[in-house]
Order: sequence, then C-alpha cells, then structure tokens
Amino acid sequence: MKINLEHPVVEAAPNIAKLAASLSGLSKARIKDAMSKGALSLKRGKQTRRIRRAETAVKSGDILYLNYDESLLALKPPMISCLEDRMGYSIWFKPAGVMSQGNQYGDHMSILRIVEKQLHQKREVFPVHRLDRETRGLVMVAHNKKMAATLSTMFQQHQIEKGYQAIVLGKTEDSGKIDIALDGKQAVTHFTRIGYDEERGTSQVDIQLETGRTHQIRRHFEQIGHPLMGDPKYGSGNKNRQGLLLVAYKLSFLCPIRKDQITLALPDPFPSR
Repeated sequence: MKINLEHPVVEAAPNIAKLAASLSGLSKARIKDAMSKGALSLKRGKQTRRIRRAETAVKSGDILYLNYDESLLALKPPMISCLEDRMGYSIWFKPAGVMSQGNQYGDHMSILRIVEKQLHQKREVFPVHRLDRETRGLVMVAHNKKMAATLSTMFQQHQIEKGYQAIVLGKTEDSGKIDIALDGKQAVTHFTRIGYDEERGTSQVDIQLETGRTHQIRRHFEQIGHPLMGDPKYGSGNKNRQGLLLVAYKLSFLCPIRKDQITLALPDPFPSR
C-alpha cells in the first residue's frame, strides 16, 4: 500500500501525528512508525524537514507531506560495521540494499540514518559521497558541517582515491580506458583485469574513475559489451541470484585531522565466489 499526501495546513493543530492519521485513514500507531522512519515531512516557509515527534505542532501555512510505502517501511535496517572512526568523520561498510541517503518515502534504510542510530544520535551525520543502492562497499560519513565541506572538496579534487572491483560478463582486455561521454558530459573509466573464470565466463576487474557520472561503471561496461553481473538495469545475459557484483573496496587519502595517510581496502571483495 502506498499513500502520497500533501496537505496545506489551514488551522493550527497541536499534534501532527493525529492530523496525519485523520487525513490518511491510517492508525496513529502506523503514523508514528512511519514518522520514526522518516516518511513524514513538514514545510514551514522555505524549509522542509522530516518530523519524528508525534506531538509536533503545526501552524497555519505549513504543508504536511506523508509518503507512505508499506513495503519499504517493513524493511529492517541491518547493523553495519565501522572500519575507522576519527570523530570528525567515520568510514563504514555499506551492504547492498542500503541507500546512501533517504528519499521522500523515508530514511531508515539509508546509511546516514543507520550510522546516526548506531552512534546513539550523539553525533550529526552528513554525506560526502554516494554509492548506488545496489553497490556494496566503503562509505565515508562526516560528523560536522566543516568536515563535510572539507571531505567533499577532497573528493571533487581527486585527493581521495576510490577503488572499485566488479565481476563482468565475458573476457575483457587485460586493461583499458573507456572514454565515452555520458549524459553529454565527458566520462572516463580505467580498468585492469585481475582474473578470469573460464567456467562462468566472467572477468574480475579493478576499476579507477577519472569522473563520477551517474551509474558510470555500470553504463560504461555495458557499452563495451561486458555488463556487470547481476545488474538489474543494464545489460543482457548478466542476471544472477547474487545481485550486483560491484564493490567499492578501497579508500586512500591523507587524513585532514591527523595528517596521516589512511588506506582502507577490503581483503576479499567477493568472498562468496
């Protein structure tokens, strides 16, 4: 069941949960659950924010948004592992199925919200880069606005090295450079084949990006005839039961806090193969 509700508030009310329940026909318990998972927002002036407290008052002129997706809200967020914590930022392993950020239907399955809750909501959380929902791997989270700006700039200026590995269909060249524009913008991907499984007919490749276009790795490898195994959107003959075989396995950079070199790399990006 999905409900998408946009309600301009005409008359002030002391309890947003009761108002949302009366407007949607859902029970107050369901509304409270949806609120705790980020599915209810309130726009006041130019600012829109998620509301989690049932007793929040609404004012005339506010706009209430409820985006209720029963199947999404039923998902249970996993516990995730913190691999490095420098207080100003931390690095976590994001499993497949976890979003980098929430959307209008909620944020309980986003890494930001999961990290916030695992840190007992004692630190703020800010995104500095993204991974596709289907992609597993290392994600950095900032814990104050200044550090978020610093790390975002480091990513933009390629001061943080990101390494990816993927399993792709067919036998690729030993190495290569894919220079194919995406969405009208230059996009460059470099790869090295590090293994070939003759029985499965798949290659394991190490990947470095010069640019960061949407789904760049997935689109580029489809375009050269080697789609990623398990990709639900791109390619043919590459479907499997394991899901997308793409892992952001490495981060390497100079720590902006302690000024020491950090290199984190997953020792076996595809342990089940």
